[in-house]
Amino acid sequence: MNLKIEDSVLKEICLHLTESYPNEGCGFLYGTDGGERQILFSAKTSNSKSGDQKRRFEISPEDYMHAEKFAIEKNFSLLGIYHSHPDYPALPSEHDLSVAFPFFSYIIISVLKGKTGEITSWRLNENSKKFEKEIIL
Repeated sequence: MNLKIEDSVLKEICLHLTESYPNEGCGFLYGTDGGERQILFSAKTSNSKSGDQKRRFEISPEDYMHAEKFAIEKNFSLLGIYHSHPDYPALPSEHDLSVAFPFFSYIIISVLKGKTGEITSWRLNENSKKFEKEIIL
């Protein structure tokens, strides 16, 4: 599975996540999925997790509804979520797996001491309930 992301979009995401440090930041990924998935736009959203936002993020149902409405209005597909792992590798956690949707791409960016580190993307395998790594182009 390949994932193409515009350089300007990736820069915006990285800036958002470094500004969110030391908490986890998160947002939505929009684009097209016609054979090769392309991320053309991203949108920040609030980490609505009560408690320890340094280790978890949560997106409110209202923010999901706004994201879906935005995608329809702009003629994009809502393709996934991005979030950071502050001072931790860019690997999906058990929590990430437990809240994942099968169709979405999940970009995880490690933010180490306030600076962007490794960038990975994952998609849930519907059959095995495991993440499969996407190749970022």
